[in-house]
Amino acid sequence: MNRTLAPSFCLILIAIQCAFADDVQPVSRETISVPMRDGVMLATDVYRQPSEERAPVLLMRTPYNKDRAKAVAERYAAAGYIAVVQDCRGRFQSDGDFIPYNNEGQDGYDAIEWLGRQSWCNGRIGMWGSSYVGATQWQAAAEKPPGLVTIAPTATWSSFYRNLYLGGALRISLITNWAAGNSQKPDDAIVTADWRRTLLHLPLSEVDREIGWPIPWLQGLLTHPRLDGYWKRVELTDEIVDLELPMQHVVGYYDFFSRESVSNFVRMHQQARDPQTRRRQQLILGPWDHGSIGRAKVGDVDFGEDAVMDAAGENLKWFDRFLKEDRATAGDVDVPVKYFSMGDNVWHEAATWPPQGFESTAFYLHSNGHAKTAGGDGTLDQTPANENEIADSFRADPDDPTPACPVTEARPVMAATWAPVDQRPIEERDDVLVYTSAAFTQPLTFAGNATAKLFVSADTPDADWVVKLIDVHPDGFAQNLAVGILRGSFRDSELHSTPLEPNKVYEVTIDLGPIAAQIGTGHRLRVDICGAYFPLFDRNPNTAEGPFGTSSAVATERVYHDRARLSRILLPCEK
Repeated sequence: MNRTLAPSFCLILIAIQCAFADDVQPVSRETISVPMRDGVMLATDVYRQPSEERAPVLLMRTPYNKDRAKAVAERYAAAGYIAVVQDCRGRFQSDGDFIPYNNEGQDGYDAIEWLGRQSWCNGRIGMWGSSYVGATQWQAAAEKPPGLVTIAPTATWSSFYRNLYLGGALRISLITNWAAGNSQKPDDAIVTADWRRTLLHLPLSEVDREIGWPIPWLQGLLTHPRLDGYWKRVELTDEIVDLELPMQHVVGYYDFFSRESVSNFVRMHQQARDPQTRRRQQLILGPWDHGSIGRAKVGDVDFGEDAVMDAAGENLKWFDRFLKEDRATAGDVDVPVKYFSMGDNVWHEAATWPPQGFESTAFYLHSNGHAKTAGGDGTLDQTPANENEIADSFRADPDDPTPACPVTEARPVMAATWAPVDQRPIEERDDVLVYTSAAFTQPLTFAGNATAKLFVSADTPDADWVVKLIDVHPDGFAQNLAVGILRGSFRDSELHSTPLEPNKVYEVTIDLGPIAAQIGTGHRLRVDICGAYFPLFDRNPNTAEGPFGTSSAVATERVYHDRARLSRILLPCEK
């Protein structure tokens, strides 16, 4: 089922102060200290209308200050709920020590159990929130607390390892910047003023000290690049299929959580053990990055007014269905998937993800061995090579890693964004291979999960391959649509890393993530390949020494696209 949504879905975001009818009673807020099982007290705000003696409860548990949720909490309370917002352990007004994600499962269970005992709770509880606040939902739900009826995890994970690592590469600027702002900073410590130097520091195991002070939990994350037992406490992937909860999943294509959020939906929609649970899942997938859910303008691209969405309003409709209606009569979800197609900028509905009506289509890389930069001879089409084309090569220098997006005075390296920005300055570097199609005479529409199949080699024990999918507009603007990365030593497994044999050719698969777009008439499809995506991912020293290694080496990387080694991009194109 694929059809364009009615415009009514694309709601214009309403200012909170205009969201309430004139006859709605004022919402009160009371702050309560709620005890956890070990006696630690967590500061908790309860929002309610005075006339609401007994109602369903919506809970948010946040490390980012419960006061920041005031506007949405008041909106939910005005809609007939009792909204509860709690500071996580060790944060703001709550007691205890903050260790990211360490106590959220147990504390979430205890908070929900406490809510169920309150006279104003009718026994039906939901949870909302995004990012870390979305993860607190998964962690609490995995504990199966009594009274939890539904969750709405937005832009978050069920496997923290896969949030932090992709293809063996570390989202280093994300976690280090977050750690600098969310760890206990000693009084005499000074945060680094040279983030580039800090993020290039070797060994990786010492980066916390380079930030300005020891952060033990960050050091642990940086020094466990394999999906081993270290991650067990925050690895819920196998557990969540046992849950019997309706869930609404919301995320954007440019969000670093896109793969995890979409995978969470797919897992629950297709693999949940309870058949009714499978039928009560919804995915909303838009053109946003992590900080822009519901907006039209993302990075350098304006996706139009149809991209605007009232995220809190979508959550509210979901909660009305599963918390206010009788659980037995709430019914299955009519539209499991709502996804936005970039380019033509329209919403579609589907019965599943990937949506039906699309098939994997190969686009092959070609050149005469000179595909460096956008001025090179790299091309892209649907015809396999029929002769022995010359491989392309580039040098990946760990001391000068390819930036994730153009570096300017307004956007220094540490301000690198996941959002769509013009890639042309990056494509002028001679460590970037560029393959571009002819201009399309008819639109190309695709929706699903994109991948790259490449034949590659390197002359070092390790190397990264970064693949970007790009829509080149008629005016030359090069809009990044999707990106994937693979660390060569992790080519076969997340659990075991194996060094490369120098100059041996490997066939590798690189996940480009979920994507839906239309390449319009006059546009061109482009693929960029390079050896780094810094600092959104850590640069590879190319030595395979791991997080305790102190040396680096320049790698000569090659991409092969001859008759026997057909390097290609696989897009789920409309049939």
